[in-house]
Amino acid sequence: MSRAFNFNAGPAALPLEVLEIAQKELIDFNGTGMSIMEHSHRGKAYDAVHAEALANMAKLLGATDDYQILFLQGGASFQFAQIPLNLLGAGQTADYVNSGAWAGKAIKEAKKVGQVNILADTSKEIPTNMPDYDALNYTPDAAYVHVTSNETIAGTQIQKYPNTPAPLVCDMSSDILSREFDLKQFGLVYAGAQKNLGPSGVTLVVIRKDLIERAPETLPTMVQYRTQAKENSLYNTPPTFGIYILMLVTRWLLAKGGAAGIEKINRAKADKLYSAIDNSGGYYRGSAVNKFRSIMNVTWRLPSEELEAKFIKEATALNMIGLKGHRSVGGCRASIYNAVGMDAIDALTGFMKEFQAKNG
Repeated sequence: MSRAFNFNAGPAALPLEVLEIAQKELIDFNGTGMSIMEHSHRGKAYDAVHAEALANMAKLLGATDDYQILFLQGGASFQFAQIPLNLLGAGQTADYVNSGAWAGKAIKEAKKVGQVNILADTSKEIPTNMPDYDALNYTPDAAYVHVTSNETIAGTQIQKYPNTPAPLVCDMSSDILSREFDLKQFGLVYAGAQKNLGPSGVTLVVIRKDLIERAPETLPTMVQYRTQAKENSLYNTPPTFGIYILMLVTRWLLAKGGAAGIEKINRAKADKLYSAIDNSGGYYRGSAVNKFRSIMNVTWRLPSEELEAKFIKEATALNMIGLKGHRSVGGCRASIYNAVGMDAIDALTGFMKEFQAKNG
């Protein structure tokens, strides 16, 4: 069987090594005669998986004892509401940066909970852009500052995280563990697993422990971070198979040298693809401002929408899947997450040259 080159934005490519291990263990996990999906989340077999997943994640993130790692459900979209419900107290203001579609969704939910101050709005700028985070006028005594690390649709990425007076909260759904960062700079980091960590269904939240106690006790039980924090993310049945795959992915990442090791690979992949765009004589045009280009989601346009449709159709026929830009913006997009290999980039850039030669 020939594996496709998977450029989907999410759910996205998983490491082949991980899939092969999961395939081997699917019916009989560690000689138990049962799939991990069939094991109780209170049993010894799953307990070992859960513990390793947490330990591996802590090691990869450099998480110290003052942070709690949570495996939740509901995706990053649920975090858009859960964060202000837990952290935005009565009479307080939360600072948000609107850098694109996903930041905009987070803002919409936060406004339903309390007072929101928009520090900057670059969501409509073309080419897609991000603000100078160090130059923003942060609210004195804000409850927190919310930023989106990587805008999947726009193809933009924060290059340097700001030092903020209030706890920094960051949606890292599309670039978590794709590069090094200092967790100590953040009060809370969250990410849906389905881009760089595993399959859809698991949501990672890493929260500074002092922030857990901000939530009023009157919040519904399942909405409070303290509920899952007290029970090690086992208050109710977690997405056990998703956490098992996440555990395998974190093993794979550690073997790659962690965030530092995978970052080198990711930057090499992005550099090669952006070079193909920039050296096309304007035939391919990058959609994002150069200094904020994402190393995870590369976006570009062709001379016409007709050529873009032809490009995507022909690439799909060659088993390059998921190159159509988001429906809200059009164009082309290659999501080149951790599990996307250099062979995929070579195939894509080779096709780009051939397509331009035939259709330029």
